[in-house]
Amino acid sequence: MRMTQITLTGAAATVLATPAFAASGPFFSLGNTDFVVLLGFIVFIAILFYYKVPAMLGGMLDSRAEGIQSEITEARTLREEAQTLLASYERKQQEVQAQADRIVASAKDEANAAAAQARADLGKSIERRLASAEEQIESAQKSAVKAVRDQSIVIAIDVARDVIAKQMTAASGNSLIDDAIAQVDAKLH
Repeated sequence: MRMTQITLTGAAATVLATPAFAASGPFFSLGNTDFVVLLGFIVFIAILFYYKVPAMLGGMLDSRAEGIQSEITEARTLREEAQTLLASYERKQQEVQAQADRIVASAKDEANAAAAQARADLGKSIERRLASAEEQIESAQKSAVKAVRDQSIVIAIDVARDVIAKQMTAASGNSLIDDAIAQVDAKLH
């Protein structure tokens, strides 16, 4: 609590020690600091007006305003150019996208045509291979039939020889040989 009293007392002393409360006596005397500060301020303002500082500041502000205005105008011009350029690029991008879509569609059509051609070629190849296989099967069947016939002829000859050998006598064999010679002689002459 004592600390609070000290702080309040210090704050009050600070307010009372300001230059406004330090002045004493009549206001329009050089002993009054407020009057001296007011005179110094008026002289400073007069010097500023004498050297046309407000006009220079106004001119500087006007030139700065003109510079800002020209920068704004230039920025607007650049913005319009950028928007025109952006629109041009967007248009070109759309054209490129359309061209890419056409290329993709064309590639799909070509791929479908190539796939159809490949299917047709595969079908023809399969037909040729089937025909070749059928020919090979037919040839193998003919070879097998011929081999079976040849084998059956050999077996039939062997069986016939065995049967004839068992049933034929020497006299009947001689008469068969004589008949065969006569037939050959008749055919040759």
